[in-house]
Amino acid sequence: MLDFSNYIDLPLIWGILIATAVFLYVWLDGFDLGVGILFPFAPSDKCRDRMMNSIAPFWDGNETWLVLGGGGLFVAFPLAYSILLPAFYMPIIMMLLGLILRGIAFEFRFKSEKNSHKRLWDYIFHFGSTGAAFCQGIILGAFVQGVEVEGRSFAGGPFDWATGFSMMTGIAVVFGYALLGSTWLIMKTTDVTQDWSRKVGAYILILVAVFMALVSMVVPLLDNRIRDFWFSTPNMYYLSIIPLLTAIVFVVLWKDLRDSQREYRPFICTMLLFLLSYIGFGLSLFPWIIPYKYDIWQAAAFAPGLSLVLVGVVIFLPVILAYTAYCYYIFRGKTDNEHTY
Repeated sequence: MLDFSNYIDLPLIWGILIATAVFLYVWLDGFDLGVGILFPFAPSDKCRDRMMNSIAPFWDGNETWLVLGGGGLFVAFPLAYSILLPAFYMPIIMMLLGLILRGIAFEFRFKSEKNSHKRLWDYIFHFGSTGAAFCQGIILGAFVQGVEVEGRSFAGGPFDWATGFSMMTGIAVVFGYALLGSTWLIMKTTDVTQDWSRKVGAYILILVAVFMALVSMVVPLLDNRIRDFWFSTPNMYYLSIIPLLTAIVFVVLWKDLRDSQREYRPFICTMLLFLLSYIGFGLSLFPWIIPYKYDIWQAAAFAPGLSLVLVGVVIFLPVILAYTAYCYYIFRGKTDNEHTY
């Protein structure tokens, strides 16, 4: 029977793979959700057309990583899947409904001939994107807080996820995606749409900074182990590099948003902010996959099963990555030229 457990730490490898898939989803689908969040506030219909065209080649493919993350959790950590899914049924269903709505709106908007119909799909696209982003933030906040577990089953109520902290992380993710969307538009559009995106991005950056500070202050208070990890010596000296780098990226991004010559670096800086935040959450929660009940080794599936599926991942994951990179390469550059509004 195929078993790599004597050579590599399979639960750790799978934990890294799932965390990577989730982060790639946040990274890649975040900007098109952000464009949807900003959509109705654009200065004109032609601006909205450019915004929609900028994400048209990518939006559906980006959600591949969400499927990979959820499927990987089911295969590699079935205990975590069986506990976390019932805990977050409602926000997950609402998130999926939001994603479905935005997909429908995306397709029907292109086919609408009347302005009134197009405006309807504009708002559906906006509310679907905003709702999906908000629910993702709620799930993140509720996950960090932990769920009530008895034995190997979820023992909480259907609304345990609805807390003040999860609402705050939900709003924070909405603003974070909006910032990612605005910097994407700076990179992919020109003229009026780009100028508007710069102004919007500068305002949103202030809100993102406020919410990141609030979340960073609250998370260590959720569990003594998180607090001790960040504020004990010598950890606090090594880990201080993360908030320091975050502050530097914020300053660089603020300057770039006010510099009309910078088109690509604002998007890169925003991606770095997400990466640093994700690293911070990952370090805070490691090795828990069901905070603060089961770690990745306790929740892992049978080793031969992990080994078998890992073979498939090793084969097909590079193919998916290569195809994704090729799509972004083919559709590189500006969406189109804008002259009249």
